[in-house]
Amino acid sequence: MSDKKYIKKFWNEKPYHSLDYELKKTFGKKLYKLSLNGGMSCPNRDGTLDSRGCIFCSNGGSGDFAAPSNLSITDQIEKAKNLIIDKLPANMDIEYIAYFQAFTNTYAPIEYLEKIYNQAINHPDIVALSIATRPDCLSDKVLSLLKDLNTKKPVWIELGLQTIHKDTAKWMRRGYELPVFEDAVWRLHTIGITVIVHTILGLPNETKDDILKTMTYIGKLHDDGLVSGIKLQLLHILKGTELGQLYLENKLSYTLSMNDYIELIITCLEHLPKGLVIHRLTGDGPKKLLLAPLWSSNKKLVLNTLHRTMKELDSWQGKHYA
Repeated sequence: MSDKKYIKKFWNEKPYHSLDYELKKTFGKKLYKLSLNGGMSCPNRDGTLDSRGCIFCSNGGSGDFAAPSNLSITDQIEKAKNLIIDKLPANMDIEYIAYFQAFTNTYAPIEYLEKIYNQAINHPDIVALSIATRPDCLSDKVLSLLKDLNTKKPVWIELGLQTIHKDTAKWMRRGYELPVFEDAVWRLHTIGITVIVHTILGLPNETKDDILKTMTYIGKLHDDGLVSGIKLQLLHILKGTELGQLYLENKLSYTLSMNDYIELIITCLEHLPKGLVIHRLTGDGPKKLLLAPLWSSNKKLVLNTLHRTMKELDSWQGKHYA
């Protein structure tokens, strides 16, 4: 089958394997993510590894859009649902993915994790559970719990990798080496858990070649059946972060223009395998915290420009994937 026929048949005319398409294929309808806050911390913040957090991480721990952590998970789900329902046609049949987003969502006593995960997965409107975490926070007990939950409804684990390059990982204070990530991916695979890899594009001192090496690495994991999806996240410089302070002090001048970023995203997509699900292409930086790049706050413009440019260039995901 030609690439263009493949795109038309499998991706609903989008030039990449979008999450929206994958969800409709799997569940028969569009699903909405509900960002939840389990009230957890991170070993990079509580003194276990460091007390400063990753250099780019805000006080919300990447969960700035999640519901308040002082609410129960059930109440958070209802609150988040209402925000979505208000924007959609009345009586529309809607189902959701419970997304534990803020900080490290397996970094708590197992009894607590069992409680909050079950509150989410047992909710009648929740059809899948997505959990963002670090690869060094997956104990045997946590894996056993995830395996059990996965028999009830699909469970996804989103692992923060960001980059495969050691120097960049050290600069951002990631706090673990690449073999730790590889071990976590393998252990999750052996219990049947879907793995999504989170990456960041635009990290200072990383060249396009460096970024493509990370993409090739993740593509190989997909080809080996270990990873099903990827998030391509633009580096946001936020107030209240060490990265933001460096920017305000003019010690960090590097940010991508929108055109530069679109060119980079297209290159990444062309070097990723067709079957890898694209969960994110830009990301959302909270407008009240965003220092740079300011153009990223207009997500609709970014995506529309990306789609138009890919069409003009006759580009698609996997075009140059070996």
